[in-house]
Amino acid sequence: MVPDAVLPGLDALPDGVVIVGSDRRVVALNAAARRFLGAAAGTAVGQPLAEALPFTDAAGRDWWQCTDPYGGLATRTRQPEVELFLPDGTGVLVTASFHREGGPRTAVTSVLLALRSSSARDRLDRDRADLVATVAHELRSPLTSVKGFTSTLLSRWERFTDAQRRLMLETVEADADRVTRLITELLDIGRIDSGRLELHRSLVHLPALVQRHIDGLVAHGESADRFVVVAERALPETWADSDKLDQVVANLLENALRHGAGQVTITLEPAQVGGEPATELTVADEGPGVPADQARRVFHRFWRGGQRSGSGLGLYIVRGLIEAHGGSVALVSKPDEGAAFRVLVPAGTEPG
Repeated sequence: MVPDAVLPGLDALPDGVVIVGSDRRVVALNAAARRFLGAAAGTAVGQPLAEALPFTDAAGRDWWQCTDPYGGLATRTRQPEVELFLPDGTGVLVTASFHREGGPRTAVTSVLLALRSSSARDRLDRDRADLVATVAHELRSPLTSVKGFTSTLLSRWERFTDAQRRLMLETVEADADRVTRLITELLDIGRIDSGRLELHRSLVHLPALVQRHIDGLVAHGESADRFVVVAERALPETWADSDKLDQVVANLLENALRHGAGQVTITLEPAQVGGEPATELTVADEGPGVPADQARRVFHRFWRGGQRSGSGLGLYIVRGLIEAHGGSVALVSKPDEGAAFRVLVPAGTEPG
């Protein structure tokens, strides 16, 4: 059951909230949810979920049979927002979160539903339009470069020296890597937003991971003197998804180089998360920092700082990947003193 003290807080929320227990019956609903349901709200508590909220999708199918909240994929943590319809034709935007008391891959013990008016579709459509426009813009530059260099090489191969051909092919490879990375980011956003991000843990040596990225940046033209690494010897053994932490470090370093200035200092030191061992990773630059009015938005989708902007997805992905590990990321920034991103990476446990 839901504690009585919690219900007033739920009633203060602008979105509808419905809580369903392990027996698939409605436990509680807030004032906004009661407004959505109208006359049916009076009998909703105690009813089976499918009867209290008889949603259908755009094709007229019973939504609860389609999504199967208490079954389905055992790694699901949430159902991304989808437009559903009540019997009277009212459109509702529904998001579901699945709670498993026994941890991942155990049975769902409760479901939390968030309901919004379908008038919010306009904002959702704008977000999708922003995403499409961003992707199109980010893909255009590298693909134009790839097309230009390959066409030139195919039509005028004999006119270039081996060194010139090599330079063109290296540029093509770098642009192809940019496209691949953007596609990876888009896939990660989809997994983060849907709660389907899976971690494949292995033993990760964080100082070596950081140094590998710095070596790669230096090989591509950055000055080695621009990077300073401070790593304590007594770091906890870390079991994490190496590929995901690769993305975190790559995005933080790219952000520091793109928006910062001067030296980039990477610090690794022992820390704790919820009383358990962790590593604190800090990436700090000597640039102008992040203005106070933007500090709360840096981890949102499409945030771009300054003139040298990228896709606006990097820091959003950093937060999602770190939170999937049970950690957190925060920005420490003062005007004219640079920006520092502090990431807490829990030590985790060996899989098996």
